[in-house]
Amino acid sequence: MLFNSYIFIFLFLPVTFAGFYLVGNSGYKKIALAWLVGASLFFYAWWNPAYLGLLLISILFNYSFGIYLSSRPNKLVLIAGIVINLSLLGYYKYAGFFIENLNVLFNSGISASDIILPLAISFFTFQQIAYLVDAYKGDTKEYDFLQYCLFVTFFPQLIAGPIVHHKEMLPQFAKKIIYRLDVRSLSVGLSIFTIGLFKKVVIADGIAVYSTPVFDAAAIGTQLTSHEAWIGSLAYTLQLYFDFSGYSDMAIGLARMFGIVLPVNFFSPYKASNIIDFWKRWHITLSRFLRDYLYIPLGGNRKGNFRRYINLLITMLLGGLWHGAGWTFILWGAMHGSFLIVNHAWINLKSKFFSNNSFNPFFSVVISRAITFLAIVLGWVMFRSESLDAAINMYSTMFEINGLVLPEALQPFISGGSWISELLNITYSDTLEWKVLSGTNSVFWYISLLLAWVWFAPNTLEWFSRYKPALALDYYRKGAKFIRRLSWRPTITYAFILAIIATLSIMKIQGASEFLYFRF
Repeated sequence: MLFNSYIFIFLFLPVTFAGFYLVGNSGYKKIALAWLVGASLFFYAWWNPAYLGLLLISILFNYSFGIYLSSRPNKLVLIAGIVINLSLLGYYKYAGFFIENLNVLFNSGISASDIILPLAISFFTFQQIAYLVDAYKGDTKEYDFLQYCLFVTFFPQLIAGPIVHHKEMLPQFAKKIIYRLDVRSLSVGLSIFTIGLFKKVVIADGIAVYSTPVFDAAAIGTQLTSHEAWIGSLAYTLQLYFDFSGYSDMAIGLARMFGIVLPVNFFSPYKASNIIDFWKRWHITLSRFLRDYLYIPLGGNRKGNFRRYINLLITMLLGGLWHGAGWTFILWGAMHGSFLIVNHAWINLKSKFFSNNSFNPFFSVVISRAITFLAIVLGWVMFRSESLDAAINMYSTMFEINGLVLPEALQPFISGGSWISELLNITYSDTLEWKVLSGTNSVFWYISLLLAWVWFAPNTLEWFSRYKPALALDYYRKGAKFIRRLSWRPTITYAFILAIIATLSIMKIQGASEFLYFRF
C-alpha cells in the first residue's frame, strides 16, 4: 500500500486514525496501541501477506535477544544476533547477486531461485541491529512488547525510514498525551503530508518522464547527444530529490497526525557546500547509523588520517551495497567514499597552508556548492544506471570529447557566430522528442525552475519550524530566522492554499507509483 494511493488516503488512513483515537480517548491505551500495531501490520501485509511472518519472526527474535542482552550483556550473544540479522538480509537481498557473479567468474551454471526482496527488510533490520547493540551497552530499558512492536512496524516509517532509534520513539509511545486527539498536531501533520504528496505525484512523477527515457536509452546502447544526457541526469537528480523529500514529508506528517515526532531525515541536501555537509542532509538517519555502528567501531578518525580515509571508504562501500545488490550501487558508494576523502584532505590542506581570509566568502560558497552539486549529479548517474555499460554510455556522452551536441532550439541563440560553433565543434540535433511544458518554453525552463527551488527556497521543516515538526532539528536551524516570519500557521489562508495543493495532488494520482527508496 502506497501513501500516494486512493485506498491509503481515503480508506486506510481515516479508519486507522479514527479507530486509534476513539479507543484512546476512551482510556484504553493498550487496546489503542494494539490497534495501531495491527493496522501497521496490515499495511505491511498489503504488499505481500507471505512476508508478514518474516517480519513478526524478526520482531520476536530481536525483542527476546534485546531483553537478554540488557540484563546479561554477552558479546557472543550480541555477535550471534547481528550475524543472524545480517544473514537474513544477505539471503534475501544479496544471494542472487552473489550467485550471478559466481557464475560469471567461474563460468558455472548455478541456479538462483527467484527470491523476492521483502519490503523494508533493510530498514527494519538496521533498526533492530542498533537496538541489540544498545541493549548490550546497557542503553535500553525494559520495554513493553507492544511498544517495541510499534517501534519496528509504525507504518509512517516502516517502509522507507527514517531509521529510528529506540530512545527517540519508545518514550513517545509511553506518553498518555498521544492517545488523546490534538487538533494542532492533526493540522500540522495533515499539512506536511499534503506538501509531501504534491512533491511526489506532481513534481517527482512529472519530471520522471524526462529522466526515464534517457536512462532506458543508455541501457540498450542508444547513442545519445550530450544535452540529452545532461537533461536526463539533471531530471533524475531532481526526481530523486522530490521523491525522497516528498516521502520524508509524508512520513513526518503522518506520524505527527498520531502525535508522534519522527527524526529529521532530509534537509535541503542540494544546498550543501561540500560532500560532508551533503551526508548531514541526505538520508540523515542512515548516515547516523553508518557513523555510529560502522564508521566509529572501525576506528573513525582516532587512528590518523590514513586510517580515517580507509574507514570512510569501507563505510561508503557498504552504504552503497545497502542501497542495492549491484555493481553500480557499490561503485556509487566508492565514488562518495572518494569524495569524502578528498573533502577531508582539502580541509586538512586548507588549515595548514591557507588562512581563513584567503578566499572571498561569497565566491567560496558559490564555487564549493557548484562543485558539490556536480559531484552529486555524477554520482546519481551511476546510482540510476541499469548497468556499468549504461553508466559509461552516459558519462562518455555527457563529457563528449568529439564535440558538443546541443538541441536545435538553441541554435539561433549562439549569436549566429560560426566561429563559436567551429571552436567548440558544436552540432545541433534532437534525437529524442522533448515534450514542451504548458506555460514554459521547454524542459530546460522546468529544470531551471526546480533547481532554483532546491537551491534557494526554504524547505518544509523550515516552513513549519515554529511547531517543531521533527526531532534533532537544532543543527539545521542556523540562518533561518527570516523564514519564521513566513512560516506556516493554522489560518484560513494557509488552509485554502493547502486545499488547492491537495486537490491538484489527488487529481494527479495515477496507478501505483512507488517511492524510489521502497526497494532498498
